[in-house]
Amino acid sequence: MGVVMRSAVLGSDNPSVSACGIAVMAKASVPGRTKTRLVPPLTFDQAAQCNTAFLRDIADNILAASTEASIAGYIAYGPPDARSFFEEHVPREIALIEASYPSLGDCLDQAIAQLLARGHGAAVVVNCDSPTLPRSLLIQTTELLGRPGERVVLGPALDGGYYLLGVKARHPRLLENIAWSTERVAQQTLERAAELRLPVHMLPTWYDVDDLATLKMLLCELFEGQPFAPRLSPARAHYTRAFMRSLLAIPDLKERLVLHTVRRAAG
Repeated sequence: MGVVMRSAVLGSDNPSVSACGIAVMAKASVPGRTKTRLVPPLTFDQAAQCNTAFLRDIADNILAASTEASIAGYIAYGPPDARSFFEEHVPREIALIEASYPSLGDCLDQAIAQLLARGHGAAVVVNCDSPTLPRSLLIQTTELLGRPGERVVLGPALDGGYYLLGVKARHPRLLENIAWSTERVAQQTLERAAELRLPVHMLPTWYDVDDLATLKMLLCELFEGQPFAPRLSPARAHYTRAFMRSLLAIPDLKERLVLHTVRRAAG
């Protein structure tokens, strides 16, 4: 899978380590159930394949970051019977933990709890919708959480949510009564942190790819050299890049994307 081998400890085999545990919150790729907001212009099958490419890239991104910081990588997956999917698509250096609950808040809380129970000094959850997320932000997060004192590290997303949440202890209240999938998520999380008197370090804003507008944004970043944040170096996202090239080879889909810069890059 073109995996960057890790020099850091492995999450599954070293439960007593103090490395920062980073878990990707991921769902198995199922046509008609995964990334459906990309349909149209994608088909349900293409949207599911997109999810798989994103998963493989963020897993490789975490492995690459672990060569520069003390990081143990995980996939917090669902549904419960999807383990074989992740065993097929995720490098063996990434451990699998089940986190399938009715609400996103419960999934996040349980993933954090499992990371801390394994002995990690800090727990970070990241989304599976940002294949070009700069590796430097993962490294910066581990450095911040390695400092003395309680804190929250929050990576706000362009849509008002967040792409990353890092803590040093479990704080269920931080995830309670949040209007998930709305533009109020990050702000409400800041309010919860204030209630708990937890200092918050805000990372630079990044974006989730979950609709046509952000798909176009991704294509500009991949093929036009137009980074979302010029001062940050986006991940190469090899699997996503290859998959998007295959999509742009389909004439009618390329036209539906109606993205001038991408048509030029793909032509």
